[in-house]
Order: sequence, then C-alpha cells, then structure tokens
Amino acid sequence: MSRASFKLGYLALSLSAALAIPNTGFAQQADVNAESDESMERIVTLGSRVNGRTATESASPIDIISAEQLVNTGATELGKALQMSAPSFNFSSTTISDGSDIIRPATLRGLNPDQVLVLVNGKRRHQQALVNVQETIGKGSAGYDINAIPITAVARVEILRDGAAAQYGSDAIAGVINITLKSSDGGSISAEVGQTYEGDGEVNTVGINFGKEFDKGFFNGTLEYRDRGMTNRAAPAEASLIGDWSSPSGDPVVRLHIGDADSENLYAWFNSGFNLNSSTELYAFGGVSTRDGGSSGFFRGRGHPRTIEAIYPDGFLPKLETEADDQSLAVGIRGDLPNAWLWDASVVYGKNEFGFNSSNSANVSWYYEPHPDGGIYGETPTSAFDGELVFEQTTFNLDFNGTVDIDNELLYLAVGLEMRQDGYEINPGDPVSWAYGRTNDPSVEILTPSGAGAEAGIQGFPGFSPSQAVDATRDSYGAYVDAEYYVTPDFLLAGALRYEDYDIAGDNISGKLSARYDIDNDFSVRGTVATGFRAPGVQQIYYSQVLTNIVNGTLVETGTIANDDEVARQFGINALEEETSESVSLGLIKRFNNGFDLTMDFYQINIDDRIVLSESLTASVGAEFGEILEENNLGAAQFFTNSVDTKTTGLDVIASYPTELLDGNLNLTAAMSFMNTDVEQVNSVSSLIPGEQIFNDTQILRLEEGQPSEKATLSGDWTRDAWNVNLALNYFGPVEGQAFTGVRHEWDGKWLTNLSVGYDFTSNLNVRVGANNLFDTYPDEWGSAGSPFSDAGFKYGWETFPFGINGGYYYARLNYTF
Repeated sequence: MSRASFKLGYLALSLSAALAIPNTGFAQQADVNAESDESMERIVTLGSRVNGRTATESASPIDIISAEQLVNTGATELGKALQMSAPSFNFSSTTISDGSDIIRPATLRGLNPDQVLVLVNGKRRHQQALVNVQETIGKGSAGYDINAIPITAVARVEILRDGAAAQYGSDAIAGVINITLKSSDGGSISAEVGQTYEGDGEVNTVGINFGKEFDKGFFNGTLEYRDRGMTNRAAPAEASLIGDWSSPSGDPVVRLHIGDADSENLYAWFNSGFNLNSSTELYAFGGVSTRDGGSSGFFRGRGHPRTIEAIYPDGFLPKLETEADDQSLAVGIRGDLPNAWLWDASVVYGKNEFGFNSSNSANVSWYYEPHPDGGIYGETPTSAFDGELVFEQTTFNLDFNGTVDIDNELLYLAVGLEMRQDGYEINPGDPVSWAYGRTNDPSVEILTPSGAGAEAGIQGFPGFSPSQAVDATRDSYGAYVDAEYYVTPDFLLAGALRYEDYDIAGDNISGKLSARYDIDNDFSVRGTVATGFRAPGVQQIYYSQVLTNIVNGTLVETGTIANDDEVARQFGINALEEETSESVSLGLIKRFNNGFDLTMDFYQINIDDRIVLSESLTASVGAEFGEILEENNLGAAQFFTNSVDTKTTGLDVIASYPTELLDGNLNLTAAMSFMNTDVEQVNSVSSLIPGEQIFNDTQILRLEEGQPSEKATLSGDWTRDAWNVNLALNYFGPVEGQAFTGVRHEWDGKWLTNLSVGYDFTSNLNVRVGANNLFDTYPDEWGSAGSPFSDAGFKYGWETFPFGINGGYYYARLNYTF
C-alpha cells in the first residue's frame, strides 16, 4: 500500500474507530467532550487568558491529559506517558549518544525540542543545559528535561497544538505544553514494579503526594523515587570495529550496550498558596530533582592503539556516568483590581546542571611517554570528571487581565511585561579527561608501542578543557497585548501581539489572529494565522567541545566552535539570529446526538533560518577553508548556523464516544496525527562552505523522516463497579535515516498494544497490573544495510527509535489514597 493510500485509509479508520475500538488512558481531548458541565478538569489556563474559559470554547485545539490518564499508561516517566497519550508528542529513545541517553529529546508536531514551549502552572520553565550533538532526533538543539518533573506531582497536562509565540514568547512555534501541579487536599502513596520480557530494565518507583488546605491557603508536596535498570539489545558481534573484538574461544560475543541507560531519580516538589487578604494571594511552587545515569561508548578491542592491554588485556567498553540536577522556584503575588481586573507579578528561577564522568576508560597519551618506541611512562587514571554544563534562567512577569465594555459587549484584554536572563556555563573537567599527555604539550609527539600517535583525552567522552570554559549571560525584554471579543454570540475573534528584544539576537514582533464560529450547537469551525519566532539558545551560542586528534600524522584539534568565537567569524559564520515562522491552521468540531464527537485540525508551519548544527567540515571543503583550519591548528570544525528553511504540514484527528457495555461505562477514543516536514532550502551562511556540505542529505533526511509522519492511539476505558480495564493500540509510522552508514534505510511502522486491569479493593486502595507492548513488538532489523554497525551488534538500527527497542514490559502498581 502506498503511503498516500495508507493515510486515506487511516483517516477513514479514525471515523469508525471511536465507535468500535476499546480504550486506554489516552489523553482526554477536552475540546470534543460531549459533557455540557464546565467541570474544573475542562477549564484551561492555556491558549486564552480569559478566566474560566473551557477547552470547548477555545479558538485553538487543546488537549487535556489528567493525572489518572498519565498513570494508567503504565509509564513511570512523564515524557514516556505523554508520548503514549498525545499523538502529536514524540519522545524518541536514544542509545550510545552521550548525555542524550539520559535526557531524551521531546518534540511536538515533528519539530525540534526547542521549538515547543513548556510551562509549569502557566509560568515559563527553564530549558536543559545539555545540547544534543550526536546523531539523534533534535541534533543541535537544547530542549526541556520533561522527566525532571515527577508524574506523582502532576494534576494534569494541557497541550496547545497551535503556534503561540505572540502569546507566550520565544520557542512556542510548534505549540505549548503546560504542566499543572497538584493542589488538592489529601494525598496518595503509590508504588510500581516492572521489567521487560527479557528480564532486564527493572523499574522500581515509589511516590508520595500529600496536600493540606488551610483557612487561608494550601500546601501540596511530592516525593518520588524511581530506579530504572539498563536494557541491552545488542547482538553478538560478527565483526570488529575498533581492534579485535573476538572472544578467547573465537565465538561471537556481545561487546556493546545498546538500549536504555541506567537511571536513578529522586524528586522533591511542592505547590502552595496563601491568601494575604480577601483579594490578594501569595503563591509559590517548584522542586528539585537529581538523576544519576550510566551509559556506554564504543568497545575498544585488543591490538588497537587506544587499548592499553596492560590495563585491559581483553579490550574495554568505556562507561559514561552522568548526573542531571535540576532546581526551580517560582514566587508570585496576584490579586484583584477595580472593575474586575486581575494582576499577577512573579519571579521564576530555574537551573539545570549536567555533569559528565568517565569510568572504565583511559587517556592513552597520559599513559605513554614521548619516545619513538612508545615506552611506558606511568599509570593513567581509569576514571575522571569530564566537566559540567549549567543553564540558569530567571524570569520576571507582570500581567494584567480584565474586560473593557465596548457598546455593551465585553472585550477581554490582557497586557503584560517580561524580563528574562539566561545564563550558560561550561566548567572544565579533570586534566586527564582532556589533556594531551601530562604536560599537554602538542609539540611533543607521543607514540603508543605500535608506533601510532597517542590521542588526547579520556576515551568515551573526552572532557571539556579550560579553553572551552564559559560563563555568560543574556538579557531579554518583552511586552504583549492579548485580546478576545465576541463579535456575535457565535463568533469569537482573538488576537495577540508581542514585542521581544534580546541583547544578542535582536528584536522581533510576533502576531496571532484566531477565530471560532459556532455554526450551530453541534458544529463549529476555528482557525488561526500567526507569526512566531525562536531566539537562539545561549546553549547554541556558547557551546563548544574541541577534541585533540591525529589527522594525517599531525596532532590537531577538531570539534564544535562556539558561535561567539572569533574563529567562527574567520570561517564566515555569522552571529546566530532568531528563527521566524508563519503558521496557519483550520479546524472543524462536530458533535453528534449519540455522544460521538469529532475534531479535525489542519495546519501548516513555515520556518525560516532554522538553527542547525553543521557537518564536521575538513580541508576538503576548499583551499581557503583548509588554510583557516591550519592557521587555527584545527583538523575539522562544525558550527551552529541559521541554515535551513522548512515547511511542516499536518492533520490532527480526534474522535470520542462514551457508551455502555456489559453494565459498565465505556469511553472510546481515536486520536491521530499526520505530519510531513520538507526542507525547502539549505542556506550556507559562509561563502567558504557550500550549502550541500554545511547540511548534507543525512541531516536533511533526519529532519524530514526521522520522526513518525503518522502516529495514532485507538483506545478504550471500561469501568464497572470496582473494575477498570484499559486497552490501547498505539501506532508509530515508518521512519528513515542514513547516519553512520550513508545508506538510506526505512523502518516500517508498527502497532503496539497496551493492556492494564485495575481493581478497587476499597475506596482508597487500587491495584493495577498491565503490560505495555503486550505482543513484544520490535523495530525492523537493520540487516546488511547497517553494515558494518549491524555486524558489530546494532540489530535494530541506531539513529532513530520512536518507541524504543526494549520489547514488552509488564508491571504491577499499587495506589493508596488518603
């Protein structure tokens, strides 16, 4: 079946699935709910600054995912639970990708991780310090560490599937995710244990949430602990890549760790409010999280110049031990003004630290003395601190909203100011992690016993050197106006205008115009036209990692050049500018008398000057480029540049149908996301570098086909007395890639089945057992197209894993409420 015919057939399936397919804890799509009461679960804080507005009244599509729905997915990580709940959200798995194994890229509508804005309780959340620099989804971006927020603390998640930079500022090109923390009285204690069908990847989670309402306020706190064991789906190595990988017997042996990294997580979060008087509230929320991770690099076999056989006689697998620490605190005060106006002043501080540590490794140049015969110099440490990345953000907001009477009709109006400071640090590692020999003297040639030149730095993840140290900040200022007006009782018109000024990237004005028209009580149309922008992240401006390697027998430096470095200007690389976007969407909402509801939202997002990380470029680019490399003692260089223009088109289809079955209540949902991204143009920002070299076909293919173009959840939730059954069919469409091999390859789309059964032993005690990926589905095997990597153990590929390679997972969960 062709992809075009597949999409048409799939759309037809969406219209009937809600009438016949059972359900899971999929995201409740509040804008298509048949209920008429405006329950608190349906009142949104996203997409509109009108107090008390529900998702059914919004001019933009908004998904509401409750805490119960997140938990019922069986996932213990917030990012994975959202991937299983919202088809437009993707949370790609990664392996042997340095820090990206611990902080996975989270995307919306197939765009980059930094092109979606994340809020907590309606306030901007800080991004991660880690830059994705490996061959993964989101390469060159620094998004949000979604998993730094514990599921136990979450009351619900709202996803605005519409461009909203004019309302919320930079990053909101693809949409906005707002995570609302619990504020209720009472609490819960929950525990979950699980593992994969293969017997690894053990997960142990304990969460405690406790809340108390007082006469003048409330306090809600959360403690959570989660330990996730590693998984390994590497096949026995049929070929060696670095040295001799064979076993003493000569039989094939597993030499790699391909799968989930170890991850131990600890969280402490809170949400609170206190009424200073009858019209003024003081509020605060935030939390800390720490995550210790363990992943691996590439195996080094016997006989290779980088294997010190006196230490590792059979070869070695370098380990990367990471620590991701995250802190946030928001403090604000809000209250009433005359004429029913409201005001809100807040300060939000966030900090993300990502530390790298190597173990089971060695610095070869540290071990051997500078001697033509490669004589032994001394010992080298087998572990080291490689350095640390730090991102800090402080945001001040002052907001006012209320109504203005215009000819006896109310104009809903909001205005506000924002000041923000972003900071970025690169702290260097131990000398042994980055140095060339004990004196780090490049003029002295250090040889291994084989006569090969010794490479600098510890293996697996060479550390950051003092020359790469950074401690920089950037300020920005913004002002906005946001208005909504009912032209008639059935016609809502909304608009927003925002001005932003960054002291590095310049200024920008974004606008948004939305409309919604209720043709009758059962049929509505909505649409939006908007411009947007994303300022370059300080991570993209200041990040650098320069490694020392031997090129053509000469010791040279290669790596990523910071955008603010004068060396980048020598290559013709200009200072980064903002990405700009134009988007349009059109949606239909249809309600039927039998409770069956349907929404369809079409969209197109054009983005100019997308910031990407270029290829690693050598002297083969051209004579002048090579001369500059030589002048700066560089063998190769790569840069962050505004080099790509893209067009993304898509369709989101949501259908729901509540009914009765076997004396129980059955809620059926079908939700589909169709998305296509085309790279319209590649622009070289340097006269020295051709466009096809600065961003080649491999990188273009990852942007266009690296994430599923079709993603769906067909789900049902059945409840009868104390019993509850969830069933979900999740579809991940085909993906393509050609990184590492240069050979374009497609992995077919797959259906995954999730099933869980819950029982209420008492009104307070619930037990649930279930299986995710019930039928143990894996991606297609890479085969000969992946050679030589598939021969080394990469059975299922490497570059893109939309649903991972762990196979089936079963679990048991206990929850006690009080």
